Amino acid sequence: MRSRNPVFSRRGFSRDNGYAGFNAAPQAGGPAVGTQANPYAQGNPYAQQAGNPYAQNPYAQQGLQQGAPPQAPVTPGAMTMDDVVARTATTLGTVVLTAVLSWLLLPVDEANLGKSYGIAVGAGLVAMVLALVQSFKRRPSPALILSYAALEGVFLGVISSAVSTYIADGVVAQAVMGTMAVFAGVLVAYKAGWIRVNRRFYGFVMAAALGFVLLMAVNLLFTVFGGGDGLGFRSGALGIVFGVIGIILGACFLALDFKQVEDGITYGAPREEAWLAAFGLTLTLVWIYMEFLRLLAILNSND
Repeated sequence: MRSRNPVFSRRGFSRDNGYAGFNAAPQAGGPAVGTQANPYAQGNPYAQQAGNPYAQNPYAQQGLQQGAPPQAPVTPGAMTMDDVVARTATTLGTVVLTAVLSWLLLPVDEANLGKSYGIAVGAGLVAMVLALVQSFKRRPSPALILSYAALEGVFLGVISSAVSTYIADGVVAQAVMGTMAVFAGVLVAYKAGWIRVNRRFYGFVMAAALGFVLLMAVNLLFTVFGGGDGLGFRSGALGIVFGVIGIILGACFLALDFKQVEDGITYGAPREEAWLAAFGLTLTLVWIYMEFLRLLAILNSND
């Protein structure tokens, strides 16, 4: 049920016998999903019973009596919330550090603008390639994830500096605060149960995101080969609308991230999978920040 699209395929953990999330129902005549022997499920207190909604999870080797809420596993070496927080802080800290350094060391004045843009675009392209590689890897690679974060920070630093210099001073701080507000708001809504992440939610978000990305790609092609603003999806009134849609999609991806982290901890995902959680959260927060920055740039350029 997971897309192989590198932007979306992180909605789950290990691609072989780890947690995949939103598993399809078992086929008629076939073995029930999640009943295979799982090395991460040893000692897991959950009991698989007919009708148990948690029984389809590959980490739930034994698990839980019907109707009882899931509890955190006691499997040695399992991922914990502390692991996720530490890995996410390291990854995001790398992004912020390299963004600040690139802002300071790659000036965007008229004499250096071309050079700085060239370095930023190159870093952004390499970061995209590293994200693709990690998305198709079976296991998380901390070196790959941190390299992606460092290069993404270079790209964000130069772009943010240019927007602040040539469009409106202060929009970067506003974009950061907006990103933090969305993160906090989605987290509160998710923990309060106002957002229910299920297969229908997952399918809707993936379909909407795929359509959004395709439209933006077509708009970029028209911009490159036709000049001007392309189809106008990133400027004027349409740009504002699509900026808001992009932020909403980012908020939906945060809910998916929270669900995967919660389920991974509940069912005893191995500790190394915390790097995948950090990778997914970083990608989502970068998406939201870029959409905020673009939206604020449009609003300020229309003033």
